[in-house]
This record gives sequence, structure tokens and C-alpha cells, in this order.
Amino acid sequence: MSLFKKLFGSKQKKEATATGADQRGKFMPEIKLPTDEKFTINFKKNGGKFLYCDSLTEIHDCFKNILSENNWSTGSVCCLDPKLNEIFKDSKFSNTNNCNNAKILLSPCENLVADNGAILISSNQIKESKLNDLPDNFIIFATTSQLVDTIGEGLRGIKNKNKNQIPTNITTIKHFNIKEENDFLTYGSSSKNLYLLLLEDL
Repeated sequence: MSLFKKLFGSKQKKEATATGADQRGKFMPEIKLPTDEKFTINFKKNGGKFLYCDSLTEIHDCFKNILSENNWSTGSVCCLDPKLNEIFKDSKFSNTNNCNNAKILLSPCENLVADNGAILISSNQIKESKLNDLPDNFIIFATTSQLVDTIGEGLRGIKNKNKNQIPTNITTIKHFNIKEENDFLTYGSSSKNLYLLLLEDL
């Protein structure tokens, strides 16, 4: 065997092992994750609880399980959205105009933002309420078609959907662990204990 082969190994063998995905150089661009996978990773990292559903029946079952798990009653749920009230009409929510005495807000959203795992909402969902004035517990109903990569993409979507009147009070929720003391990274933001009911519609 050649001295060089002993010292440096076979060139063909090296080339074969260096072609694997795990052998990427540190200056290679990052592999782009699919939007849904990126959102799931970032959302869970933020402390959100995620329930993926194939049908409305599953949505209703998961909703009941969330209430049961936390010892919440339908009487403590606030739902300001008429369409969502129709979907959950069997639950007979008493708080449909304001959330003053509610423990939980059941709400749709504008978009799910993959880049930072945030929920994008506006006055279409929460009217003119500030996040701090709403209950600490959120149950968000969304569909897979609402997933977007960036906040910018979500804002463009809001503008295109509401050409006659762009909603106000546009904000994101991205901290899902309620802490007694906010650190400097969460200063000025409102943390919510958040469950996401995600319905497959694609």
C-alpha cells in the first residue's frame, strides 16, 4: 500500500463520506425548514401548547379536554367572534360581548408566524382591547392555511383581505409562559397561557 494512502487515506473513500448532509461546512447556508415545522418548533420554544386536529369533531374534543384538564367551565369562556361562537354553539358561552369576568378567551387569529412562533391578531379578533385587559388564558383556533413565514407576510395578507377597512390594534402574542417577573427580553409584552387548536384545511 502507498505511503500516502496510509497517511491520508483513500481519496475516493473521503469523497464518499463527505457528501452526506451531516458533513455540511459551517459557511454553507442553513437548510430551510418547511413553514409548518418552523412554526411548531418556535411556538413550543415560546411555551405554547399545540393541538393538531383533522376535523371539527377533533377540535371540539380537544376543546373539552382543555377545559377539563384545567377545571374550567364554559361559563368562564369569553368568545368575541360571531363565527367562532357558531362553531362552538353547543358550548353556550355567556361572555360574547366583553371579557371582564372571563378566565379564558377563545379566539381566532389573523396568522401564525413561523419565524418567531407568534400569533398575529387584530381588532378583528379582540376589538379594541389591550392584551393586558384580556384573560391570562387563551385558546386560539386557527387553520393550517393561516401559516406564514414572517410578520411582514402576515401584515400584507391582512391588508389584502381588508382592502375597504384595515383593522386596527394589530399585535402579536409570542410569550406563552406566565411569569411573575418579566425579564428584560419580555419587558412590555403580555405573556399568556396559550393553547392552539390547529385545524388541517389544506
